[in-house]
Amino acid sequence: MYKNSRGRPGVVLAAVAVAQFAVALDLSVVNVALPAIRTALGFAPLDLAWVVHVYALTLGGFLLLGGRACDLYGRRRLFVLGLAVFGLCSLAGGLAQAPWQLIAVRAGQGLGAASATPATLAMLTTTFPEGPQRVRALGVWSGVNAAGGALGVLAGGLLTQYAGWRWVMLINLPIVAVALALVRAGLPAEARPARRERLDVLGAVLATGGVGLLVTAVVRSDAQGWDSLATWTMLVAAAVLLAAFVVTESKAPVPLLRLGLLRSRWVAGANLLVFFSTAGQFAAFYFVSLYMQRVLGMSAAATGAAFLPFSVSLVAGTLVATRVTAARTPRASLVPGALLAAAGLAWFAFISPDGGFLTDVLGPCIITGIGVGLVIAPIVAAATTGVAPHEAGMASGLINSSRQLGGCIGLATLATVAAHRTGTATDPAATNDGYALGLAIAAALFVLAAIVAIGVLPRRQTETPAPQHATTAENRLEGTPS
Repeated sequence: MYKNSRGRPGVVLAAVAVAQFAVALDLSVVNVALPAIRTALGFAPLDLAWVVHVYALTLGGFLLLGGRACDLYGRRRLFVLGLAVFGLCSLAGGLAQAPWQLIAVRAGQGLGAASATPATLAMLTTTFPEGPQRVRALGVWSGVNAAGGALGVLAGGLLTQYAGWRWVMLINLPIVAVALALVRAGLPAEARPARRERLDVLGAVLATGGVGLLVTAVVRSDAQGWDSLATWTMLVAAAVLLAAFVVTESKAPVPLLRLGLLRSRWVAGANLLVFFSTAGQFAAFYFVSLYMQRVLGMSAAATGAAFLPFSVSLVAGTLVATRVTAARTPRASLVPGALLAAAGLAWFAFISPDGGFLTDVLGPCIITGIGVGLVIAPIVAAATTGVAPHEAGMASGLINSSRQLGGCIGLATLATVAAHRTGTATDPAATNDGYALGLAIAAALFVLAAIVAIGVLPRRQTETPAPQHATTAENRLEGTPS
């Protein structure tokens, strides 16, 4: 058991919730400030998108590495290191004077988040025993994660309009400081292992390179096009690297990702489900935000405020999902949640260029928010069901990688489809048609998520992944006999 490393559960939960709120907030808070950033720092139009893309690239590319490093070198250690890097880069971003400086620190923020995010989940799964306690803790983590992303739009609009764009970076500093203080108070320092296992360097290079090329190809498809040689060259190279990664991991003594973990229907199903649901969620968030600003003519601050009903509904759905999952299984919440989110997005697809917030946004926003809340809360519980404590970081890095890839690929693909429907027209009716098509496809993605939940996830919470013994270093790190 891992009693000596659990610390004070309530304080640990507060620390990881605050930290994950900062990481989730940073995913969306910058988006609203992009026009102000372009004017202040003199960004070229095509370069401005890299303020968002480079964060997604480094975060998505290094999540697996960060998750495995947590298992080998200590969750608390990686959590503190990742948050410190994230906070320092946030400070540097708030002081940036040139485009290259801001892009560089955004990459640093992604690296810090790639270390801290899997550490937060790994700390929860090793602090709270499997069962209702863990379900409730993961429900809090999921709710805070979703609320941070949703509130980022509101915070970005208000900060940009009333305090200046630099505060969308500086707002992270007090949040990071609180998280670091809480984890120092709630979780004891881990003993350094007498013998350190070597990290799977080749696997890390292949995974990071493959995921990085995949994310780059997808996020740059808006400028290069899906039919360009550059896009397909990167996609093919990504496929080759990821295939080589699978071969390497099957033979590595201490793999970055133990492939046997994916034989669990809980782990495999949860990762597939989170890919589809996040693809739909990110794209829907994007289209609805643009609809309110470009079609309805709402300001950035008003658009952010309009997402409050979604945030409240999402939290409500998360609370219900936590109770349902604790009493039954994650599947019991995932299936109705995905179908409800699909229904809300299908309603959203009827947006009109002559519509308004009350007639076209509020109702589907509430339905979608509840559905998404029912989905996101139990996904992490599903993805870590039966996972051994010494592989908690591995499973955490995997589910976060699936989430990040789903968001990037879904958003880029659906944005391209919407742009193709709109064509060269700039009138509100044509723009509205593109957004409506994107929202309809987002609804279909949640239907796919429901199908995965029904067809892949077990009905009973009894299946566990194939057992795997911890390495000497991992045993010593947790204080268990080797």
